[in-house]
Amino acid sequence: MSEELDVIILGAGTAGLSALREVRKRTQRFVIVNDGPWGTVCARVGCMPSKALIEAANAYHRRTSFAEFGITGAENLTADIPAVLRRVRRLRDDFVRGTLKATDDLGERAISGRARLLGPGRVEVNGRELRARHVIIATGSRPVVPAPWRALGERLLTSDTLFEQENLPARIAVIGLGAIGVEIAQALSRLGVDVVGFDGAQTAAGLSDPAVNSVATGLLRREFPLHLGANAELAAAGNGVRVRAGATEITVDRAVAALGRRPNIDDIGLETLGVELDKRGLPPVNRGTQQVADLPVFLAGDANGHAPLLHEAADDGHIAGLNAMRPTPACFERRTPLAIVFSDPNIASVGRRFQELEDGSYFTGEVRFENQGRARAAQRNHGILRVYAGRDDGRLLGAEMCAPAGEHLAHLLALAIQRAFTVRELLRLPFYHPVLEEGLRTALRDLAAQLPPAGESDLAACEALGAEALE
Repeated sequence: MSEELDVIILGAGTAGLSALREVRKRTQRFVIVNDGPWGTVCARVGCMPSKALIEAANAYHRRTSFAEFGITGAENLTADIPAVLRRVRRLRDDFVRGTLKATDDLGERAISGRARLLGPGRVEVNGRELRARHVIIATGSRPVVPAPWRALGERLLTSDTLFEQENLPARIAVIGLGAIGVEIAQALSRLGVDVVGFDGAQTAAGLSDPAVNSVATGLLRREFPLHLGANAELAAAGNGVRVRAGATEITVDRAVAALGRRPNIDDIGLETLGVELDKRGLPPVNRGTQQVADLPVFLAGDANGHAPLLHEAADDGHIAGLNAMRPTPACFERRTPLAIVFSDPNIASVGRRFQELEDGSYFTGEVRFENQGRARAAQRNHGILRVYAGRDDGRLLGAEMCAPAGEHLAHLLALAIQRAFTVRELLRLPFYHPVLEEGLRTALRDLAAQLPPAGESDLAACEALGAEALE
């Protein structure tokens, strides 16, 4: 590899592998460098093991509604936590093996080691300098852990270490109630752990609509205590952890730090690129091209600090991989924003969030699920969906929700927003009965009632049939 390469990819996570997929279609003159275990954050410590834990927790929690269905014996069920965690790791390992297939045939083009930029197109790895026409930085992210908390050692867990536990203690505090914190807190609580949640904000799971947040936090409080609006301080207390937040002080066996994720950009040499770095230490990155300033360098995935979500990282890497092989970078339009928290009910936002809307520019349609037929039949009749549409044209703008089957409602709305549908255009599509999606239709009809009249029916008018006897 003494000659100049076409591309060096730093990081073999979702963004790095997505970039690799495009690069290797077009050249064999590349290397991919990874520091630490190979396999994506999603497969190893993120999306997939957390969902395996959530599915087990929800399956066990289902017993609480058995009596309503006329099923007896729920009191005899128990959760074997070590067995639950063993299944999580077994599935996790299988998911990781799937990601490793993308690099296991690369030979010397896959390098394990710590990389550092020496300048545009120059990278040092394991004491050796590599040169390339383009560099893609996709070094991922890691959980945020305040420095003083690190002294707690094994008493402090993160999403990187939670799934490695052989068992769970009786009492756990979850610090941070964003997407990761809400999912972990509810899952652990449903498995029988005494959970207490803390967050410095008054909101949970990234919600910005006050009505949706009120419903979501109210439902979560039915399952475990929430302490919002005061930052938590942690300290060792015997074999446990003391948590203080405002006037609240408790002692738990373990604490889970769920304060978000930080880009892995420490000491990788971004300062050698010759561009100004922001207060987070990040250079300017064009969202549509992934290019750093006007350099032959691309910064993709969690490492660019934009949105630590798998589908966004995959798109970032795809764009970076394409542009690293082009003489001039192409600018790509990004997909409709979509974020889903796999709590129960699901919490999701689509398109423009409530806090991004301009006062007076939109109408809101709402449905609550307490009396929605299919939700009642399934004992899932909790939650709220709020959909936003433009006052001028009735075009769908976004939505926030805490709703049963919210992951599916969110995808349906994302498709509609991506296609620039109006409220009435979406209402013209079929809604089967009885399905939870009928709740979305209720919210859309609430919106339609606020818009200028446009006919008597949701249905489009038929064309003339051309048959005299039928006209």
